[in-house]
Amino acid sequence: MASASDLNDAERGIPEQEPFPIPVVLPVQHSDSSSSSVANLSEPPTTPPPPRTPHEKTEQDFLTNEKKREKVPKVVPAINLVAPVKKKPPPKRRVSRWTQFKLWFNTYRKFFTLVMTLNLVGILLAALNVWAYARKYTGALVLGNLFTAILIRNELFGRFLYFTVNTLFAKWPPLWFRLGCTSVLQHLGGIHSGCATSGFLWLIFKVTLIFIQHQSNHDVILVFGVLTNLLVAISIASAFPWVRNTHHNLFERHHRFAGWVGLVSTWVFVVLGDSYDLETHQWDPNGTHIARQQDFWFAAGMTLFVLIPWACIREVKVDVEIPSPKVAVLRFERGMQQGLLARISRSSIMEYHAFGIISYVQPYLPSIRTPRSMAPLLFLSWIVDVMSFREGKKSAEHYLICGVQGDFTRSLVENPPKYIWTRQLKFAGVSNTSYLYKRGIRVCTGTGLGAALSTCLQSPNWFLIWIGSDQEKTFGPTISGLIHNKLNPDQYLLWDSKQRGGRPDVMKLIKETYESWNAEVVFITSNWQGNKEMMEGCKEAGIPAFGTLWDF
Repeated sequence: MASASDLNDAERGIPEQEPFPIPVVLPVQHSDSSSSSVANLSEPPTTPPPPRTPHEKTEQDFLTNEKKREKVPKVVPAINLVAPVKKKPPPKRRVSRWTQFKLWFNTYRKFFTLVMTLNLVGILLAALNVWAYARKYTGALVLGNLFTAILIRNELFGRFLYFTVNTLFAKWPPLWFRLGCTSVLQHLGGIHSGCATSGFLWLIFKVTLIFIQHQSNHDVILVFGVLTNLLVAISIASAFPWVRNTHHNLFERHHRFAGWVGLVSTWVFVVLGDSYDLETHQWDPNGTHIARQQDFWFAAGMTLFVLIPWACIREVKVDVEIPSPKVAVLRFERGMQQGLLARISRSSIMEYHAFGIISYVQPYLPSIRTPRSMAPLLFLSWIVDVMSFREGKKSAEHYLICGVQGDFTRSLVENPPKYIWTRQLKFAGVSNTSYLYKRGIRVCTGTGLGAALSTCLQSPNWFLIWIGSDQEKTFGPTISGLIHNKLNPDQYLLWDSKQRGGRPDVMKLIKETYESWNAEVVFITSNWQGNKEMMEGCKEAGIPAFGTLWDF
């Protein structure tokens, strides 16, 4: 994955510089020479002058040459017929440190801090031998945390949470409550990171206890305890934001494969630990006894939720449109509800990349007005549709916008595939909570349109602000047609930074649209700098906003 400095202009929304106009020399009219020539035509011929002395002839020649030099066209300075349109960038707003801190200490970090604090207190109490349960069932606390970390990141569980919230709390509760729902769903990654790190710390504590009691434990249990620790450490270290965002393939290989091998090692560690009798120092591989242990069922749950997404991968047909060297537009069969993202890859296992889904026909979504007696049937219908990949079945197609940012996206332009691997079970993004709000604004820059457009296509109550460079030429007729043909004329504002000579004052646009559109919330998809500026501006203006995350 490319770094922020490698992002293309379409993603950044930076205008391409106009070439400097070619200087043009205006034609010069010499009125003196033209009038004298006309006068010469009307005057009668005169007699030749008398011969001059050498001295007089030289003086006359000098005067004649001077007059000729005066009649030579003078060089006119170049005049720019087309002056370049330049707009001064809006001045950078000074943001208070308190505002910056509130944005930094978001719900993600609050979740992470809460989970880590509770677990660290538990480890401390267990180390001081105050909490006897934790010393006796340390394995359950290890796997309970790791199970929660995996569950939170599971696509099916995530879709269930979004479905439940959207169905129960659409539009009617107070705004602060609905904003809280969106914030919690968007920042669930804080629980994922907190539980994974806590599980690792509990695992260290458990292996330490085995070391202390090494005379009572078998050596092979200690070996697998250390091996599991090492694999979990590699998986966590590869998931640090700066590794994930700048070295995506490195993150994916180590986080995924170290996690898989770590899961196998965990199973061995659990079975061996539950099969060895510390009193008799004998192996007792009793299946019934093992199945009654908490850590066995946590390990089983971890395995199930790891396998579910991989059971849904398929190689599907894809049509690739390349409107420009910067962008590839991928078209797939079947429609999707708004706010979903797709993971695609050229191989069945490696290098899956996520992109926002564009689909313009809205599938059925239960509402709070649905009779309670029908709720179980509707939920069962939703489960069947999602698991059989038939959601949005009334739609014909959906699209992905892939901006050229790295090797994978570049290969889509240089060597367009006819088939591509994808996970048919899509995962939900923050835009999926747009059902909660009466009216809203969707702001995006460049290829961020892919994550934003469906929300506006499927609801006339959402306003689109799209900022990009040479939009129609870069993104092509398909995407432009969706905007101009499917959206209402008063539902969008397109800012082409190349045609308009620079980026707009984005906060001015957001504030004016927020008031005129009577919006309740703003969703933002942009690069790191653009997201930072807009989120800070909205925070200081008191406008509820949710931006792009780099911590998930």
